[in-house]
Amino acid sequence: MRALVQRVSNGSVTIKENNYYAEIGRGMVVLLGVKRSDTEEDAIFVADKCCNLRIFSQRNPDKTGEDENEKMNLSLKDIKGEMLVISQFTLYGDARKGNRPSFTEAASPEKARELYSKFNERVESNLGSKQVKKGIFGAMMEVKIINDGPVTILVESKEK
Repeated sequence: MRALVQRVSNGSVTIKENNYYAEIGRGMVVLLGVKRSDTEEDAIFVADKCCNLRIFSQRNPDKTGEDENEKMNLSLKDIKGEMLVISQFTLYGDARKGNRPSFTEAASPEKARELYSKFNERVESNLGSKQVKKGIFGAMMEVKIINDGPVTILVESKEK
């Protein structure tokens, strides 16, 4: 499982055909890809890692956002931030050959939906359901991300 995590000052998702909109303030947008070989264990590992990833700092108007030692020492849980989770099978696109990406490593839609749901359940368990917003699995989405830093981290499940 692969999660591209972006620390944001705000983010949103719009799905026009469903008349759906979700928005977060300070926190992280997680673009989540599911691989064919992923399991429930991978979903739990990546969810926990994202919730505990120390990429935040105390806000200090006189500084750039880091703590007194200019370090990122706080997790999303610590700052009571929000998370926006977007399913994105294209994270497993392989463009090493030719110009058209291959998606053979991406999980089937059924399996990906199941593990995307498991990831979201675990995140809600860690952060509280009010702190978590989601896109709609399989929908064409417009995602707006205001990256803070910028800070972008790739989180992957453990090697098997």
